[in-house]
Amino acid sequence: DLKSEMNKNRKLPLKKDARASDSSQEDAIDQWARRRKQFKDSKKCSSTGGSSINSTITEGSINSEDARSVDLGLYSENEDRGFYTENFHSASWVFRGDDVSPDNSPRCLSKRPRPVAIRERTVKIAKGTGNYPWGFRIQFSKPILVTEVDTNSAAEEAGLQVGDILIAVNGTDVTSMPHSEAANLARKGPDILTMIVGSDISRYPNTPKPTCRGYLHKRTQSAILKGWRKRWFVLKHNGYLHYYKHKKDEGKCKPLEVTKLEGAEIGVDTSLGKPFVFKCIPQAGNRIFYFCATSNQEMKRWLEAMDKAVHPIHQNHVWVDVTLHNTTLPPLAIKNPECLGLLHQLDRSKDIWIQHYCILKDGCLYFYATLRSTPAQGGLYLQGYIVSEQSLGSKRSVIELKPPSEEFKTFYLCAENVNENKRWITALKASINKWLPLHQAIQDFMNRPLEETRM
Repeated sequence: DLKSEMNKNRKLPLKKDARASDSSQEDAIDQWARRRKQFKDSKKCSSTGGSSINSTITEGSINSEDARSVDLGLYSENEDRGFYTENFHSASWVFRGDDVSPDNSPRCLSKRPRPVAIRERTVKIAKGTGNYPWGFRIQFSKPILVTEVDTNSAAEEAGLQVGDILIAVNGTDVTSMPHSEAANLARKGPDILTMIVGSDISRYPNTPKPTCRGYLHKRTQSAILKGWRKRWFVLKHNGYLHYYKHKKDEGKCKPLEVTKLEGAEIGVDTSLGKPFVFKCIPQAGNRIFYFCATSNQEMKRWLEAMDKAVHPIHQNHVWVDVTLHNTTLPPLAIKNPECLGLLHQLDRSKDIWIQHYCILKDGCLYFYATLRSTPAQGGLYLQGYIVSEQSLGSKRSVIELKPPSEEFKTFYLCAENVNENKRWITALKASINKWLPLHQAIQDFMNRPLEETRM
């Protein structure tokens, strides 16, 4: 079917170029040869198990709007593989475990001693100006805890996070030191503050990744049609820029093109004599994208979001490392699961239900092909999802996992019977409730009087 579809589509550019010269026809043939090679190479890569979420494969050079006669189908094939993490990366989340009583402070920021699995890392912060040259706040506790990191500060640039535990400052162990002494140690040290900090699954909130969506006019570079076309653009949390013909196509159709922004060159462009124009030169390839916004404010919004995608902070949340490790284990080797068993997931593109053996653990639903399969096929990060029982088509009892925003995917699952569905719904709600938005956790915690030092 794929070959026949390619043969059909292959004729399209030749019809458009019927009036062109022989040299342009030769260029078209060479172009097709390059695309066929790219298609074969990309199929080899996708067969190794890459996912649309974590894969480094991009479709920009293969499925561009300016020459998109071949429908390669890579996006739809890989779309539901890997981990769906977009809602997790859209906000900061902290893990509070089973401390869900409103009378208790969230465990993520609690001073109550408990065993933790700490991952150490070194943070170097260049001294700035003003009364608080490093831009963070530490709390009186043992161990010393970072409770605030200023926006756009040197501490934020260095990767310091709310919830980090101070282990050493400028080479001196501070785990049993009063926070005031640790602060003096930092102030008397060199202009580069070197700290060893630790973080565990519950004390290390993730940093939201960039996202932006809206209409832009894109300059078309096709030899046939030149000018500006209005397109719906979506900058995903993984740093990939997608665009569609219309807003309604997002989530229903494949993007016309997908471009990786990491390492790209972006900036305002005045060469075209048109206001609110900016350009993007991806690191891969030699193509230049020109975009036109409707206002200076809209252009700045896109440039700021793109700049974050161009210079991403490659630092996994501890919990991401935990889930990636768990995917390498057999299903029954994941310790203390909250629920396990068979679930059917709705593939909405094909309107079929696909069976998985599922493990639920700490807000993550792992999908395995069978009970004996290793590794996991992928999974779903559940932070912020709302779980309910719905009827869908011929099925009277279906588990709906609805995201807090329409920009993310809704998932439908179904167990073997109604009672199993209810068991899964109860477990899913409890697992999701283990996570708290960072702003809410900090607000609850900061309502209590604490002794702190601002750095």
